[in-house]
Amino acid sequence: MNILVTGGAGFIGSNLVELLVKKHPDAAITVVDNFHTGHRNNLKHVAKQVTIVEGAVEELDRVALPSTCKHIDQIYHLGIYSSSPMYKENPLLVGKVLNGMIQILELARKHKAPVVWASSSSVYNGVKPPHREDAVIDVTDFYTEARLACERLALLYNKLHGVRSIGMRFFSVYGPHEKHKGRFANIISQFLWEMEQGHAPVVYGDGSQRRDFTFVTDIVEGFWLAMQTKLDYEIINLGTATNYSFNEVIEAINTQLGTSIQPQYIGNPIKNYVPETNADITKMQRLLKFTPRVKLAEGLKRIAELPLDER
Repeated sequence: MNILVTGGAGFIGSNLVELLVKKHPDAAITVVDNFHTGHRNNLKHVAKQVTIVEGAVEELDRVALPSTCKHIDQIYHLGIYSSSPMYKENPLLVGKVLNGMIQILELARKHKAPVVWASSSSVYNGVKPPHREDAVIDVTDFYTEARLACERLALLYNKLHGVRSIGMRFFSVYGPHEKHKGRFANIISQFLWEMEQGHAPVVYGDGSQRRDFTFVTDIVEGFWLAMQTKLDYEIINLGTATNYSFNEVIEAINTQLGTSIQPQYIGNPIKNYVPETNADITKMQRLLKFTPRVKLAEGLKRIAELPLDER
């Protein structure tokens, strides 16, 4: 079996590749990554089992793929710019994301390969939780517009060409291999890194905002399970159905570290700020027979116990 993973050296992608190596030890796995926020170090434990190709997804037709990609059986697409501030700084990323999605869907069409790809819970901005996949979505920023447009493109390719795809709306992912994302990392990771150094974490607003935080091993397991289905086209939430305030997260980190660090609260300058996310996971449980297992305290413990170079 030949598997292509875009963004496979990134935070979520590298965790997925590690899972794929375990699930499919005889598969030929090719990672394509432009190393925008990814890093080869994220794949150090599986580097001998995968082929790593540097390249941008939006230019995939000009990327020199290995001979194993003459036929591709499965495509996992995570090579999508993954943080709203990136798009605020450079709205042209929307075009890159859409061109990359078309490249992936064309490749899937050519090889008759199913695609599982990363959408985002950020599309629910302005929607009252719990967030269901059939919610009426409004346009709120460049980031969410890029993901919504990708969802529409995937549906179009299914209708016109029979391309099978599942878009997974991720909810606030955190876990190992996130260090190279820097300021684009999940707020849990940023709080933990600061508090380990004895610094007060900076919170916009009063810390009452809530997120459905999902540990990355649950994310990649759900991603893999989606590929095992015979679904034609779907959009599926991938979250926990439980959320925590930023203040509760800081309390949990203090408990993990044995500290009593208080946050620094500042005014929130962000327009269209999302006050709360909380996934309705009914569809995921029905279609994937899966419920995430890692609770917040366990997730924090797993990260804190990792060597610094594996964070």
